[in-house]
Amino acid sequence: MTGGTICMRPSTEGLVPAKGFLEAGMAPRPSFNDGSDVQNFAVFTETGSSTSVPSLRTPMSRYKRHIRYAVLEFEELLDSSSIDAKGWSQIARTISLNYASFDGFVVLHGTDSLAYTASALSFMLENLTKPVIFTGSQAPIFELQTDATDNLLDSLIIAGHFRIPEVTICFQHKLFRGNRCTKISATHFDAFASPNLAPLATITSSNIHVDWNIVRRASTSGTSTPHLKIHPALDTAHVACLRIFPGIKPAMISAVLSIPSLRGLVLETFGAGNAPSGQDNELIHIFSEAIEKRQIVVVNITQCLSGSVSPTYAPAMVLGKAGIVPGFDLTTEAALTKLSYLLALPALGIDQVTRRMTVDLRGELSVTETVEFGAGGGLMAPLGAVIEN
Repeated sequence: MTGGTICMRPSTEGLVPAKGFLEAGMAPRPSFNDGSDVQNFAVFTETGSSTSVPSLRTPMSRYKRHIRYAVLEFEELLDSSSIDAKGWSQIARTISLNYASFDGFVVLHGTDSLAYTASALSFMLENLTKPVIFTGSQAPIFELQTDATDNLLDSLIIAGHFRIPEVTICFQHKLFRGNRCTKISATHFDAFASPNLAPLATITSSNIHVDWNIVRRASTSGTSTPHLKIHPALDTAHVACLRIFPGIKPAMISAVLSIPSLRGLVLETFGAGNAPSGQDNELIHIFSEAIEKRQIVVVNITQCLSGSVSPTYAPAMVLGKAGIVPGFDLTTEAALTKLSYLLALPALGIDQVTRRMTVDLRGELSVTETVEFGAGGGLMAPLGAVIEN
């Protein structure tokens, strides 16, 4: 439990996250508690200290199994609009410390930044072999009209029955790959979508259908499975996001690219990756200078909800010639967190970061072909699939 609407209660200042979620939110509900004996589990907290937490058990499922679970509440519960890379690191670290003790993990989180956190964790957790499911709700679990109970129960059932070794988001009876998701509604219960990838699983009244054809398998080396590896640091402090709009002034873009500590920029462009070149190609010169002289990695993604950046139109080809990296069908959330992840890897130079942005690392891309790019190099012929575990 990290906070968010799902555990909120009214206060004089509006809804705020509240402690005691297991006792007040889950234990009184028969779908989460079959009344069996409470067992205590030894767990590690987000600070690395050990503690003991009580566990409950669900009634028997359609698959003839009970799910026993415990809830670890973070010391500081957040509205998700306040979470940052430090919070992501705490979540990754907590999963890592308790990894051997549990079959799966459900992370309760606010919805506003849920897609960012799920994307970040997909890159931070390497060699994942167990389900890590993020969920939350649009209304607190303590309200009469709420989506919290369905979202939480769906997440527990999937985590307790299906070995889907990915970071996912479970919302409104669908399980999405986390780094393919974006929040599409501030009020509807059906708040998340994965425009460029079908759900990994759908939950109905009669069964759960998992599309195993698109579920990523845990990587193996010979007969052994690599151990979980976490990358606790993301370089979000030196990455920015800029949305192109009609009539944008070159000085505005230049101001962003001139931030002294900037190392990466996610550029949200029109359609299939198009942007104005400016009078006398002024914008292109600004980008080229930032990329060549200041070694800033600029990634081109589309503003559209679905689709991909493609070198179909002349403006997109011009951006490629300036050295801007095609982001294909990366969401904004995935592009920002992936770039932050790569920039934080100490062994990678700028050229390697640039190259890996076009490589599918955790299922975040639907790349079937890659295109060479770079100042002076232009766009080359497709080189074939680029997939890396």
